[in-house]
Amino acid sequence: MSDAPVNNVPFDIPERLLVAVGGNATHPEDIEGTSIEQETMARLTAEALLPLTTLNNELVITHGNGPVVGKILMRQVLTRDRIAPMPLDICVAHSQGGIAYLLMQAIENALRENDNPRHVAVLLTQVEVDEEDPAFDNPSKPIGAFYTEDDANKISEELGWLMKEDAGRGWRHVVPSPVPRHICDVSLVQVLARRGTIVIAGGGGGIPVIRGKKGVRHGVPAVIDKDLTSAKMANVLGIPVLMILTAVPRVAVHFGTPEQRELEQVTLREIKDYHAEGHFPPGSMGPKVEAAIRFLEGGGQRVIIGSLEHAMDALTGLSGTHIVSGNDVTTD
Repeated sequence: MSDAPVNNVPFDIPERLLVAVGGNATHPEDIEGTSIEQETMARLTAEALLPLTTLNNELVITHGNGPVVGKILMRQVLTRDRIAPMPLDICVAHSQGGIAYLLMQAIENALRENDNPRHVAVLLTQVEVDEEDPAFDNPSKPIGAFYTEDDANKISEELGWLMKEDAGRGWRHVVPSPVPRHICDVSLVQVLARRGTIVIAGGGGGIPVIRGKKGVRHGVPAVIDKDLTSAKMANVLGIPVLMILTAVPRVAVHFGTPEQRELEQVTLREIKDYHAEGHFPPGSMGPKVEAAIRFLEGGGQRVIIGSLEHAMDALTGLSGTHIVSGNDVTTD
């Protein structure tokens, strides 16, 4: 399999781009999560994205919501004898709005400091899922804090949460993670982006809803993978390039072994082969690679997986892993 050096094949800057920012970019697990810390992380994210936000392009930004939604749930555990708990879809909405507010403000502030008048808009986004999705019969997505078995049993009894042991580290709340089927009101994202507004949407994978008769929707207790929603949104909007920003500079195969090798440029066929060989675990790079595959199979042209701090270098081909839709990698 070939993975030719990307810096030998510089890419043109796309006129239309969707950037998916990982949840740990706005709330790393090593911070307490105070408002000041979250504002600082939003500012650092905005500074890293500044070279992208000052381009004359259509730009849509999505973001993760972990571990913020987990801390919202933790508040409910601590106050469960005083305040009625909120359903999970409302918790996702709370995290989506709060994170997007901080990002919106930080990005606009960074733009103004560079004398750029570009605006940023936030759209609270519902995402339809299938009520028959197998994920509802097999909740497997862990969210929130770790608990002892005794505490987990108490919480399960009082709040009705399904708790499962997580790799010897403790017990966690597990919820369904259905596949996104439809991005609600995605045309509003398109209209704003075409006007030059930077649009922040689909945060946390979107608020999970089910569509009933006459188009009536209602929320369901689930979380949707942010990268899958990002891929779906980009496909629907016809955006050719999807950038997934995370904590690592490139995707690697044989990770954590002496044979570890970073991928620079690969084709869709090649990344599917690597995926089938089990190189990308479900709890780490797996969902990002799955999203990349879905996006390219849905008509996308290129997926970039790279680090937030090197976002512009990744966009132009100087860093990151680039997955292209063609069968062969060209190095001319």
